[in-house]
Amino acid sequence: MKSGVRALGVAESYRGDRSTLAGAVVRADRVADGFAYRTCTVGGLDATDAIVDLFSDLDREDVRYVFVAGVALAWYNVVDLRRVHEATGRPVLSVTFEGSSGLAEAFAAEFEGERLAEREAIFERQPPRERISVDDHGLFVRSVGVDSSEARDAVRAFTPEGGRPEPLRVARLAARAADGLRRRE
Repeated sequence: MKSGVRALGVAESYRGDRSTLAGAVVRADRVADGFAYRTCTVGGLDATDAIVDLFSDLDREDVRYVFVAGVALAWYNVVDLRRVHEATGRPVLSVTFEGSSGLAEAFAAEFEGERLAEREAIFERQPPRERISVDDHGLFVRSVGVDSSEARDAVRAFTPEGGRPEPLRVARLAARAADGLRRRE
C-alpha cells in the first residue's frame, strides 16, 4: 500500500454518561494529519450517527478506509457498520483485539425489552468477524464495503507494530486526552 493512503480511525473514551469519540486521520506511513471529535451517549444508540458526523466534520475526500475500535462502544452503544459504510462511501473495518463468543449474553444481562431488541437487531446485521494475524498478534476484523483480502491487507498496512492499527492507536490516545480535558471543564 502506498505510504500516503489515509484511514480514519475512530476510538472512544468515557467516564460518566457521555463518551468522547475521536477521529484520527492517519497515513499508512504513520503520519497523523487530521482530528475531529464527537460525543455519544453511554448506553445509548447514537454511536453510528456520531461516527458519520465525525467523517462529515473532517470533510476529507482522501480518506480511503474507516477503522472503528469494535462495534459496541460506550457500554453497548452498538455501531451499525453497514450504515457507516453507506453514509461515508468508504470501506469500514471494525477491529477488536480479543476473541469473544459474541455479545448476546452481555446484552441480555444489561438490557430488556425494546432496548435489548434494538441492540440485538443492529448486532445481527453486522458481518462476521475474521481472525487475522499481524506480526505475532491476533486481531478480529469485521469489514463492510471491501472483500476479506483487501480488509486483511489494509489492517496489516496500517499496523506497523504492536498489534493495533495506527489510526485506532492514535484515535484512542486522542479520545483519552479529550475526555480528560472535557472532565476538567
